[in-house]
Amino acid sequence: MTTLSQKETPHQRGMRLNSESLHKGLHREKHTAGMSNSTIWQLLCYVLLLCWSTYATGTSKQSKSESLLMSSVQESLQMVNSALKQTQNGEKHAEMFVFSRQATAGPGPIAAAEVFHLTLFLLKDEASRTQKQSVSASELLSMEKVALIANLSGCPPLAHPANCPRGGYSEKYRTISGVCNNRNNPLWGAANSVLARWLPAEYEDGESQPKGWNNEQYYSGFLLPPVQKVSNEIMQSSSQYRLEDEAYSQLLVDWGQYIDHDISFTPQSTSKASFLEGTNCLNVCENSDPCFPIQIPLNDEPFGNKSCLPFFRSLPACPLSGPAHTLQSQQMLQRQQMNSATSYLDASTVYGHSTLLQKTLRDLSSSEGLLAVNSKHTDHGGRPYLPFVRDTPSACFQEPGTGPMQRVECFVAGDSRVNEVLPLTALHTLWMREHNRIATYLKQLNGHWSPETIYQETRKIVGALHQIITMRDYIPKILGEEMFDHIIGPYEGYDESVDPSVSNVFATAAFRFGHATVSAQMRRLNESYHEHQNFSSLPLHQTFFSPWRIVREGGLDPVLRGLLGSPAHKQNQHHLMTEELTEKLVVLTVPEVLDLAALNLQRGRDHGLPGYNDWRVFCGYDRVESGADLRGVVHDGALVEKIMDLYGHPNNIDVWLAGLVEDVLPGARTGPLFACLIGRQMRMLREGDRFWWERPGVFSELQRQELQKHSLSRVICDNSGLTEVPLDPFTVGTYPKDFLLCSSLPSLDLDMWQEDPEKKHK
Repeated sequence: MTTLSQKETPHQRGMRLNSESLHKGLHREKHTAGMSNSTIWQLLCYVLLLCWSTYATGTSKQSKSESLLMSSVQESLQMVNSALKQTQNGEKHAEMFVFSRQATAGPGPIAAAEVFHLTLFLLKDEASRTQKQSVSASELLSMEKVALIANLSGCPPLAHPANCPRGGYSEKYRTISGVCNNRNNPLWGAANSVLARWLPAEYEDGESQPKGWNNEQYYSGFLLPPVQKVSNEIMQSSSQYRLEDEAYSQLLVDWGQYIDHDISFTPQSTSKASFLEGTNCLNVCENSDPCFPIQIPLNDEPFGNKSCLPFFRSLPACPLSGPAHTLQSQQMLQRQQMNSATSYLDASTVYGHSTLLQKTLRDLSSSEGLLAVNSKHTDHGGRPYLPFVRDTPSACFQEPGTGPMQRVECFVAGDSRVNEVLPLTALHTLWMREHNRIATYLKQLNGHWSPETIYQETRKIVGALHQIITMRDYIPKILGEEMFDHIIGPYEGYDESVDPSVSNVFATAAFRFGHATVSAQMRRLNESYHEHQNFSSLPLHQTFFSPWRIVREGGLDPVLRGLLGSPAHKQNQHHLMTEELTEKLVVLTVPEVLDLAALNLQRGRDHGLPGYNDWRVFCGYDRVESGADLRGVVHDGALVEKIMDLYGHPNNIDVWLAGLVEDVLPGARTGPLFACLIGRQMRMLREGDRFWWERPGVFSELQRQELQKHSLSRVICDNSGLTEVPLDPFTVGTYPKDFLLCSSLPSLDLDMWQEDPEKKHK
């Protein structure tokens, strides 16, 4: 493949591609029967480019810039196509089921965004070499040409006409993708839409290159420290500084992760190979999209003699949607990232966020509107597990000595990260069981209801319970009651002017505060809430991608007791993250251990998040201009000194790190910056949701009263073998003093959902 380092210019390449690549591509794809979506997309792009090429070569007035634009799109298409094929072949060869960061939208628009941004790079590179100075895309291209590039790349049209149905199911039930929740802005909060920007992105070139891409770039007079160096010097310390939370249980931490997966999922690039060079990102230490490797300091003990760790950039989005006349060129050119999940608190962890996944998760043969369950295994009480993935063998780890016939495959649920850690798997399994429990009862109450009605009514109830548990029981503990009342306050109704879309800073920084509260150990407890006699507690890294431990080692019960009966790890400035995450993190798409702290910092730079002071100003706080100012918000003087030595100026501090090290607010588990950002996001999720459970008309008054009685403790009682639980599962207590019999806990009276069929048809 010819690259920019060779003498052939993009214009010359374009002319060659006109006569070779397009016609070869058409010939190669002439048989459309059985073609994949990605192949169809490639064929359509070939046809579009061929038509444009035919028009261009037949038009004497065609300018050199138009020819250069077309040829750059052609080359980008070829490069992206080649990288994707290399990636797909490698994954097929490894029999890898890629699920932890796989994009789930249609392959056309996803790859189109990669083509769009690569085209901009090629055009900028050509212009910069010609003019012998750096040129930005906004200087080079008009808005009309940007729109043309997007169109030729395969991006959807910029205008998305609102066509939301009214009446019937659309008034009662959410769409699975979140589309049309807001009738005036159908894509607000929808799956596969762009993460919201509360502040403009900051890239080194103003458009797409992350901070740190150029290691000679200065910020406020200082070079940015490599993220691995920050992790080594700030995040890691002696285990003697680990503190147990005196108030809250480990379940508080794991519920945070579970809810995060309900509202945000940023997929990584579809390619695992560099577009320009075609080299595998696992094997290179140079920056070349989508490879943005993490540089390792010399003699970094956990990673041996490696000089870098692989890092794949997040998938870019096509240019921002909206009427062309309302968009500025700079808005369209800045790299944005996607949220593949719905932003709404809608239990998409249970039901998925696409029609295809929703169908996969349902038991369509049942008359009760049930979810599918595992056909091979149940727990000791006959309770079902989640179904296995269809593509096997899957990549999940197996019990040592297991033969091919005894494999326990990866589970499938509404979110693809279900297998990441055992507590997450347990929560997913609980809610699948809760859906089936409620659906079965509703069928008994309303025998005339169709399976679809039962499914949708149950989904509506389960979604409401996710909202209640999160906003009533979880968020006030994170923000503190005072900050909760100040930022969020009581519900005042649906506001169609509020965009609930999850923001980039929330998903990439603020709601990752929980990573500092993860314990180094997952405890498994028996009926007396002591160490289990058969299934010992595990170091965290042994719980990664190991569903076999659920099936073969006691089911959910020992894990759930461990979550309820163990204190959370308390975030503190002396020990910010366990070594289980900084030295032993497992990601199935990378064949080596990684450092979660370094990954988080690199992801923030990848997404162009502004620095600490910009977010302080956004939240109404004063800027910190010196180490002395920083000591006003971080009481640990030694930590402040380390941070200032690394970053030089408070402006430069990565927002994720800054939010973690701020002094925690009274009665809270975050400092003021993260409390502001998390509180703001949660308020917008509530106010901008047309189906929020408290909105009049969504449920009857009697139904709302029943929903408020329910709790996560009761969900655990109803769907596991546990018989004693705390009243508040997020509060840590001592057994048996602080535990109650399940029979004494209030439950949801589903009789409030009984419908009189005669009244219905009058």
